[in-house]
Amino acid sequence: MFKLYGFAVSNYYNMVKLALLEKGLPFEEVTFYPAQTPESLAISPRGKVPVLGVDAGYINETAIILEYLEQAQKGTPLLPSDPFERAQVLAIAKEIELYIELPGRACYGEAFFGVTLPEAIKEKTRTELLLGFAALGRHGKFAPYVAGDSLSIADLYFLYSVPLACAVGQKLFGIDLLAEMPQAKALLERLEQNPHVQKIAADKDAAMPAFLAMIAAKK
Repeated sequence: MFKLYGFAVSNYYNMVKLALLEKGLPFEEVTFYPAQTPESLAISPRGKVPVLGVDAGYINETAIILEYLEQAQKGTPLLPSDPFERAQVLAIAKEIELYIELPGRACYGEAFFGVTLPEAIKEKTRTELLLGFAALGRHGKFAPYVAGDSLSIADLYFLYSVPLACAVGQKLFGIDLLAEMPQAKALLERLEQNPHVQKIAADKDAAMPAFLAMIAAKK
């Protein structure tokens, strides 16, 4: 059985969790917050989450964990077998991470936790999010899933990155980043009806008080 290290509020953790659930692979969740202690660094070289515990040791970095699950395990595939189509899925996932998730994350502090950020950081995020969503509109197929007619790794990044970035856009800039992408909004609604996605959302809600207490203790 796998061990999934992390915490249920983390969007990257939930990407891997959804992959495991969709593939029907058994796993145990181990609560693990980012830290720089020797114990944490023995599991995660940078003290980050998620980490997948396997018989041979630990695997870190979300993209690498997802690739490992595709290559080494059975279950519902989340990548096409055709090399070109596979590359398209992975490219969209990487574009979402680099051009939507990471710019949005730079402003999570102000959008969600009441931290006041410099205007330069917010303006950079605004510019990059507009460019990132434009790229998603060009590259995504939404037929009905992000990269085609079946759930893929691109949908994991989409589901657990885009709503957070949209919240940043709305809260800080008054922008609906999906205003020109009704098909993307429809996909989010579709994914939210997935029983595994609903379970992950319920687990996140249940874990939120402990997460907020941990954040408060660090202030």
